[in-house]
Amino acid sequence: MSTPEKNIPVHHLTSQQFQLMTLDTGHPENFNDVHRHNFFEIIWFSHVGENSSLELDFESHSLKNNQICIIAPGQVFNMKLRGEKGYVLAVSREIFKEACDIETILIGGTCPFSLGPQSAETCNTIISLMEEEYIGASRVDLLKTYLRAFCIIITEQINRQDSSINDRQRIQKLISLIEEYYIIQRDTRFYADQIKISTHHLNDIVRLSRGTTVKKMIAQRLVLEAKRELSFGALTIKEIAFKLGFSDASYFSRFFKKHTGQNPDMFKAGKD
Repeated sequence: MSTPEKNIPVHHLTSQQFQLMTLDTGHPENFNDVHRHNFFEIIWFSHVGENSSLELDFESHSLKNNQICIIAPGQVFNMKLRGEKGYVLAVSREIFKEACDIETILIGGTCPFSLGPQSAETCNTIISLMEEEYIGASRVDLLKTYLRAFCIIITEQINRQDSSINDRQRIQKLISLIEEYYIIQRDTRFYADQIKISTHHLNDIVRLSRGTTVKKMIAQRLVLEAKRELSFGALTIKEIAFKLGFSDASYFSRFFKKHTGQNPDMFKAGKD
């Protein structure tokens, strides 16, 4: 008798392409246990408690006041609400792509990041207008305009972390390429050639903006996919190894243990 496949629940938008809720009065099912979305979700934590945290793609993040997290479709999300205040925007892929053209966010969302006082004040004004429109006439074009303005402010905060426009564009391109090729291409030179710079230059950009290397970014993407499969998929460890491009299961197990400190069996047992 076959074992039923254990899948991560996927939350869907209903007939609406845009929903606005508050954290203290929003729908609690959006935060029940581990889940994914088939849409983008922007969470603005205006006020949080001392021990507030969330888990995104198996990584835990402590929260502070005036932090924003953007969750992309397919990301694994988990959070237990403990009286946090703020807003939740659930946005269809189509509308979000109109509002935000930052490729890194479109592919992988963002971890929680802080808003400065001026940005928080501006965002508060925009979201108040958005909320008034949402509960009133709910004109889609106007909601899109407010969302676009909101995204401009919050992505400015993200962009300030990078050293230059060119470097930001290269990082965006790299993340897009890794997402497309990480299973079949693990050589830094391949990505450098695609971006048309030297491997040394590419690693310098990644080190300065991300504090890591291209190889580690590829490895992190492989580990993330492995964790997803081990936690919620029906494949055996051997099947996962082959699916992720490893020549044999023992090589995959060594790779996984090197990057997580656990072998795949231990990780899988801990999630059962």
